[in-house]
Amino acid sequence: MSFIKSTFRHPRLPVNDLGLTYRDYEGALSTLCAGCGHDSITSAIIQACHELSIQPSEVAKLSGIGCSSKAPNYFLNKAHGFNSVHGRMPSVATGANLANQDLLYLAMSGDGDSASIGFGQFAHVVRRQLNMVYMVANNGVYGLTKGQLAATADKGVKNKAGDLSLFTDIDLCVMALQLGASFVARSFSGDKQQLVPLLKAAMSHKGFAFIDIVSPCVTFNNHSGSTRSYDYVHDHITTAAVTDFVPVKKEITSSCDSGESEDVCLHDGSIMRIKKLQTDYDCSNASQAIVDIEKHKKAGDILTGLFYLEPTASDFHEINDTNDMPLNKLTQDSLCPGSRVLTGINDSFR
Repeated sequence: MSFIKSTFRHPRLPVNDLGLTYRDYEGALSTLCAGCGHDSITSAIIQACHELSIQPSEVAKLSGIGCSSKAPNYFLNKAHGFNSVHGRMPSVATGANLANQDLLYLAMSGDGDSASIGFGQFAHVVRRQLNMVYMVANNGVYGLTKGQLAATADKGVKNKAGDLSLFTDIDLCVMALQLGASFVARSFSGDKQQLVPLLKAAMSHKGFAFIDIVSPCVTFNNHSGSTRSYDYVHDHITTAAVTDFVPVKKEITSSCDSGESEDVCLHDGSIMRIKKLQTDYDCSNASQAIVDIEKHKKAGDILTGLFYLEPTASDFHEINDTNDMPLNKLTQDSLCPGSRVLTGINDSFR
């Protein structure tokens, strides 16, 4: 079965400074599970780009492999895009950024793509301070391959198959802070009131901007110990087995004031506690941000908000004193200046 997105445009849709509507920033129809938090992230990105009046053709969207890495296909269909291999998106982003630093680089990754196979590449793209927005749609499982536990899963939790997470989780926000990211934040896919402003700030930031977005998986966030899981309910209604059943679920949303906590009920009946930072939180202290993240994690809370911002940060091009002009705009004279220039360079090494 194929799906074709409607081309209908309401004549009274609001337009931005470029004369573009919200629909002009959309992409293809999503093939993710109904109610997936990743689609909420897509919606937030579309809204942020529309409100900032970003020209879609001046954006490069990149991804690796996973449910999250499918998401760029669902926003900014007129932007440049590259879907790379598992865990190698940072290399592609670095090469593209070196070739043309005039584009806005939006990178979408997942917990498996960044915290497991791509962990080494994630570390180096942070420390090199590439000018980009790096988003991780974090659900703690490999949703594309039947829900295996990811490296970001909390120690002691179980996945749908009942496998226990035996190891300490990798907190990508803590890693980004330790490695020198100049913008670090965490949000929840269901809280657009918080997520959209964070995305807009990250897109306007010069330097490496990292946002970890908690995005519960509607298919694999339940487990065998839950009395409200899909399997449990099905087993108590009929004797037939459940095989890869993906129920249609309502999008999980959340909204609480700064400094307050909210218990979010997931589709399996389990509770996730979200706590927002105070509005007067000091986001200039990276060390304190790490302490606060870990303190709330021990209390069972997921701390969200802008953890750290370095407004005067340098990016990769400033540090390496690279050419400002995109490679595709360099003339033949610039690329091949002649034997006289080459002789001068060789003489400088003698």
